[in-house]
Amino acid sequence: MADDTLRIMVIGAHPDDPDVSAGGTVALYTRAGHQVQMVSLTNGDAGHMEIGGAPLAWRRRLEAQAAGRTLGAAYLVLDHHDGELVPDLDLRREVIRLIRSFGPDLVLAPRPWDYHPDHRAAGQVVQDASYLLTVPNAVSDRPHLERMPVIAHLWDRFQTPCPFRADIAVDIDPTLEDKVDALACHESQMFEWLPYNRGELDRVPADAAARREWLREHLLPRFARPADTSRDLLMARYGPERGERVACAEAFQVSEYGRQPSTEELEALFPF
Repeated sequence: MADDTLRIMVIGAHPDDPDVSAGGTVALYTRAGHQVQMVSLTNGDAGHMEIGGAPLAWRRRLEAQAAGRTLGAAYLVLDHHDGELVPDLDLRREVIRLIRSFGPDLVLAPRPWDYHPDHRAAGQVVQDASYLLTVPNAVSDRPHLERMPVIAHLWDRFQTPCPFRADIAVDIDPTLEDKVDALACHESQMFEWLPYNRGELDRVPADAAARREWLREHLLPRFARPADTSRDLLMARYGPERGERVACAEAFQVSEYGRQPSTEELEALFPF
């Protein structure tokens, strides 16, 4: 890398997906002075039980921008419809342009296996775009990358067709509150749609501080799972004492479709 400043791109399907999967790591990057671009490939216009379309899309865009400010990152929301993301040629070209324009050292994106079709599409389109990033005559209106970025998958719990295999795990205990604060910015999701979808909307407190604490307690088990399943990596990275007591972590799997980093380069890309 030319200097010590890293350029990190986090791609998700919906506004809030990058935060859920990598918000703690994003905060670690930005605290250290690195540049992070978060991207939602859809505008989230279907994710609510009462409002939708343009009003919801605008609301979710503003929520994402607030979350980005909380984490110290830029947050780009594209205008594809929620629930209708298709990894076709047009989307592939758009993603190639985005990645080339930003010029990341590292791209974090979903795996192409998930319960949600938009999540699968997001993972598939990044995978399909990866090699073409360095091909001059593919999407030739944007200069090609001379060096393939490292691409890493965001943690997930799905086992079919193959389970997630962590290559690196990051202790996010120091930035856990930043991550919770960022997710609390997505009010339409964290306090309305997702509780409604789970059948527990009546459990959401009315008071803002109480809602934030309720969200924190709800999310902690999810954020603990990557720590519990990657304990060996955490202990190797941070030493046995700290690694054993990490409560919340984010884990990443190096994709076979990006540049394959050496152990030293992987450590440089995750310099925490």
